[in-house]
Amino acid sequence: MELVNLTEYLVKELLPNIDVTVNKIESEGDIVIQVLVPNEYMGTIIGKGGNIANSIRTIVQAASYAKKLGRVRVNIDSK
Repeated sequence: MELVNLTEYLVKELLPNIDVTVNKIESEGDIVIQVLVPNEYMGTIIGKGGNIANSIRTIVQAASYAKKLGRVRVNIDSK
């Protein structure tokens, strides 16, 4: 649950006062964190060239590695 809280914190700091949903899905030994944001804010959360989305993924993956939780993927989708 720590990775979900970290991901939710990062996204909500970028999109304050916006309804954001973060779910954890475990599949085949991997952890998948699904981030759902309104369609009109997809550009903000992905960033130019995907820089913001890649930064979020890097931070969450580093936290997972540090806590020895295994492999983690972050998927960002629209609601």
